[in-house]
Amino acid sequence: MNDAASATIHETVAADRQRAVAFLAELVRTPTDNPPGDLAPAAERIGGLLEELGFEVERHPVPDAVVRAAGMKSCVNLVVRRRFAGDGPVIALNAHGDVVPPGEGWSIDPYAGEIRDGWMYGRGVAVSKSDIASYAFAVRALEPLAATLGGTVELHVTFDEETGGEIGPRWLLEQGIVRPDLALCAGFSWQVVNAHNGCLHLEVTVRGRSAHAALPATGIDALEAATAALAALYAHRRALAGKVSEVPGIGSPQLTVGLVEGGINTNVVPDRVTFRLDRRLIPEERGEEVETALAALIREAVAEVPGATVAIRRVLLAEPLRPLPGAERLAASLAGHARAVLGEPVAIGGVPLYTDARHYAAAGVPVVLYGAGPRTIEEANAHRADERLPLDILPKATEVVARVLNELLREG
Repeated sequence: MNDAASATIHETVAADRQRAVAFLAELVRTPTDNPPGDLAPAAERIGGLLEELGFEVERHPVPDAVVRAAGMKSCVNLVVRRRFAGDGPVIALNAHGDVVPPGEGWSIDPYAGEIRDGWMYGRGVAVSKSDIASYAFAVRALEPLAATLGGTVELHVTFDEETGGEIGPRWLLEQGIVRPDLALCAGFSWQVVNAHNGCLHLEVTVRGRSAHAALPATGIDALEAATAALAALYAHRRALAGKVSEVPGIGSPQLTVGLVEGGINTNVVPDRVTFRLDRRLIPEERGEEVETALAALIREAVAEVPGATVAIRRVLLAEPLRPLPGAERLAASLAGHARAVLGEPVAIGGVPLYTDARHYAAAGVPVVLYGAGPRTIEEANAHRADERLPLDILPKATEVVARVLNELLREG
């Protein structure tokens, strides 16, 4: 990118800095907890904030039945389209406005957007309201260069990432409301992310037959059968450590049993035990294949207890994000401009969690993740008390994104 364009973007972002901080504070002050997921009012408020920046905002309400099926109460997706005169790609910028509930342990009001020692504190300030701000102001930074650009930049502000993204990005794509050629999704570190894990949640219900504890042989002990299944799963978990992804930053598949319930009383042979497991998938794995193998492992273990039966229900399957052709160009551009702005190398690699970016990839859209998050999730206190963002990174990330958009739209 030429020096004149870089200087123009830098100056425009710098001039907007205080307005961007104020905008981010207003986002934090707009509660968007999910659950409970009643987010149409918040979407209206955030849509209004975007309109105050000069954007035309489309509001796309998700039908009530679809919202309820996703475990939420109301949802409206926001789309902003900035079309430039020349031909070029459609580039989507997606950040989610919903957040996990604040929980306990905060030293300040989680909805205050308070600034302390150069950091802004509040639920969602890092994940990912900061990127609603960085993406919006990156688009504003293109205005002085608009005559040289071709194509379209779209902001996709969605509100269901914490429940899977099914009625946010996926719904917008399936409805044909958006059809981007490339996508950039909210980040949470200085790394450019081109791959991430998937996730499989299964609910396993083991059934037996109750009996008096004085005569346990007259029943079928569901807990005994469930214990056999759990032992098999934990042995399988240990074996997973030997399987490592070729994508830097991903590591090995993971398995966790996070919920267990069952039994009737202390003096009764348990007739039912239910547990839920979380299996993280590396990019080299396919969700349905992993699910089939786990189900066979569980069924074989439960069969060790005569008469016990098992039912296995899929709760969630989020496929991993795997790089698509075209994503490498976007990733390289982001890494290059990030290095120029931040003054240090910025890696390209994977992360061992899952995000909404997978929905764009599933629709055939090359996608990577980058944004205004701090160096690490831990540094940000993401999903923990006192979530925070260093405010000096906000204009830097904004400048990086604007430079990349300028490069791609100028080429277009």
